Amino acid sequence: MPILAARFDPTATDVRMDADLLHIVMADGRELSVPLEWFPRLRDASPEQRSHWRFIGRGKGIHWPDVDEDISVASLLRLS
Repeated sequence: MPILAARFDPTATDVRMDADLLHIVMADGRELSVPLEWFPRLRDASPEQRSHWRFIGRGKGIHWPDVDEDISVASLLRLS
């Protein structure tokens, strides 16, 4: 009987935040949530600044230009 091998793709496809957490949805369907407390610039940013982000490296990272914050998806996976 064949066994399906899971394909892990650490590429981000969506980002959202709530009051306490940063949520990253990845291409393989996983969702990673980490505390905003880990990122003081994002924690202290206004909702408008938090919502102004873009992917870098085709989803390998996320950049918030208004607060000069860059986060690597791979680094988050290692921390969680």
